Amino acid sequence: MIKAHGGRLISRIATEAEQERWRAELPALKHVTLNRRELSDIEMIATGAMSPLEGFMDQRDYEHVCEHGRLANGIPWTIPITLAASSELIAAEGIQSGHNVALQSDDGTVYAVLEVSDIYKVDKEREALTVLKTTDTAHPGVAYLQKTGDTYLGGRITMLQRPVHAEFEDFRLDPRETRFLFKEKGWDTIAAFQTRNPIHRAHEYLQKCALELVDAMLIHPIMGETKFDDIPADVRLECYNALLKGYYPAGRVAMSILPAAMRYAGPREAVFHAIVRKNYGCTHFIVGRDHAGVGGYYGTYDAHRIFEEFEALEIGITPLFFDHAFFCHSCQNMASQKTCPHDSDQHVFLSGTRIREMLSRGESLPPEFTRPEISEILQRHYSNESASVAS
Repeated sequence: MIKAHGGRLISRIATEAEQERWRAELPALKHVTLNRRELSDIEMIATGAMSPLEGFMDQRDYEHVCEHGRLANGIPWTIPITLAASSELIAAEGIQSGHNVALQSDDGTVYAVLEVSDIYKVDKEREALTVLKTTDTAHPGVAYLQKTGDTYLGGRITMLQRPVHAEFEDFRLDPRETRFLFKEKGWDTIAAFQTRNPIHRAHEYLQKCALELVDAMLIHPIMGETKFDDIPADVRLECYNALLKGYYPAGRVAMSILPAAMRYAGPREAVFHAIVRKNYGCTHFIVGRDHAGVGGYYGTYDAHRIFEEFEALEIGITPLFFDHAFFCHSCQNMASQKTCPHDSDQHVFLSGTRIREMLSRGESLPPEFTRPEISEILQRHYSNESASVAS
């Protein structure tokens, strides 16, 4: 089976003995409150999904990632994984390098302990430019940076308890569990598909093209924090289940939830998403058009080209690059610019805005764009939303 990134699958989940020791120390520890992204990050770090990271980045790793897309030791890594705090909080709490700090949610529940190894000021504008390629505050990643503290705490974490997830427990598999699943089923080559939206016909086309090349597919929807106007997680999961039941071979497809938060970092996030899926045991990763993009900040195929900056062996997982797919009336089939000779007026393509407009009016989406079962689920969601607003 493919090795984890860096060669070893990390685990920072406390043993029973460690939990007992840390909980005895908690009353004396300083506290830092996590936001939703940071809470997702400690779960990803602790379970090994972010191997080789063992905690939040120190200044050296952070700067190398921002400037070069690599950790300080040279291992490819494209997204800063950081814990922000205000300098005022750090001063008020008296937090120093060498201290242990309890990491809690806003309701006071302690989920992890951070062994602080570094405290450093950051240039948020520089981070935005190098990682997100923009300082426009309309970009959700830039907006996030503006809301967080001006100082980062680096150090190894130990997770004392998992964040409680009331939904989708049957679909939450850690990297060790997906690896066990793949081995049990005898799958040697597995392609992962990243999505934060309901799967439409173009997505289905890419997945089934990939299934011609590998043993199996992992549908791996991201269920951490996303934009306010993205389709809610429960609706998306209902769509995925409907598709898997009716249109995929049961013995060759699995689904699990990725608890990561979206960064909307386009090309940088495409590499990050590939590395994370490598940690889950996948050997291939589907990269479509404008992967992890938002608005018009990134070129359509920038997320393909960024992989040229790394050697194939150092990334490890094989990216599968796909062109923009669509239904063509003349071809009477799904196609892409690589396979279809017809003019764009024969292609069925709906923008996100157009989709929302149709669903808000109670209209069905065309079957060339999405399966009728998915259209029905989305119509019901938008109908309920409209009724809620009206009341």
